[in-house]
Amino acid sequence: MAASLFKWLAGAGLSSLLLAGAPAAHPLYITVTEIKHNPKDKILEISCKIFTNDLEAVLEKQAKTKVDLSSEKDRAANDRLIDEYIEKHLRLKVDGKPAGLHWVGSEKESDGTWCFLQVNNVPSVKRIDAVNDLLYESFNQQINIMHVTVGGERKSTRLDCPEANASFEFQ
Repeated sequence: MAASLFKWLAGAGLSSLLLAGAPAAHPLYITVTEIKHNPKDKILEISCKIFTNDLEAVLEKQAKTKVDLSSEKDRAANDRLIDEYIEKHLRLKVDGKPAGLHWVGSEKESDGTWCFLQVNNVPSVKRIDAVNDLLYESFNQQINIMHVTVGGERKSTRLDCPEANASFEFQ
């Protein structure tokens, strides 16, 4: 996925922004959300990749305490914080009905954190409506990229703060 993200950013003329800057700070504020329908298990599989330092910053504001996502001893508490945050800032409707997100877990990877969720009892999908304002309250230059795959058909969009609404229709 990182390679495809880099290709997408290169096509958009943004790859040089990823390469500039110090490791602790970065000039590009971006999340990537992947939603895939799994018809066999009747679920939507959702993964969000968020820069760890940005996620820690918004969670610290939410919790009013220091958050270290690399701390194994605080993993359960951190996962609860992330789950609460994402549920407020990523809302889905499937075929016009609100979809409840269920936390699966998270995984820290170099400078990013993967967050995994799912929506249960989704036998088929014709339309997904999303409100995605992840990190908008902290970064007014935030970009949220969404990829949705249903029945082998993949659709993508880019949401620039403050734009938060996206719709995806499938046959």
